[in-house]
Amino acid sequence: MIKYGYTILYVVDVEKAVAFYSTAFGFAQKFITPEKDYAELVTGETVLAFASIALGELNIKNGFIQSSNINKPFGVELVMVCEDVSETVRSAISAGAAIESEPVEKPWGQTVAYIRDTNGFLVEICTLVSM
Repeated sequence: MIKYGYTILYVVDVEKAVAFYSTAFGFAQKFITPEKDYAELVTGETVLAFASIALGELNIKNGFIQSSNINKPFGVELVMVCEDVSETVRSAISAGAAIESEPVEKPWGQTVAYIRDTNGFLVEICTLVSM
C-alpha cells in the first residue's frame, strides 16, 4: 500500500515559514533539526514540512525553481479546509500572507479563497464541498 505522507516546501528561512503557518493556521511545530534547515508541522494525517533552499540544493542535484512573491505562483496549491474562510483569510493576512482571491461561494456551495504565503506558495482556504 502507498500512502501520501509529506508535502515539503523549500524555503529561504525554515523557522519563519513554520512561524507563519503556526500563526496563520494554528499548526503546532512537530520537529525541527538542530541546524534549523528542516521542520515539520502537526497538520493531520499528511505532514506539511519545510526544508531550506540549501538543503534542497543538496537533495535535488539538477536544481529547482524557487518560489517567490515576485513571480506568478506555481500551478499547485496547498489546501486548508476550515469552517470560516473569511476569518482564516484574515488570520493568514495578519501573519503576512498576500490575498490572491477574496472568498467566493461556488455554485456547489463551497466557499473558496486564495492567498500567497510569505514564500509565495499558493494556498487555497476553503470549506468542505457540500454535496
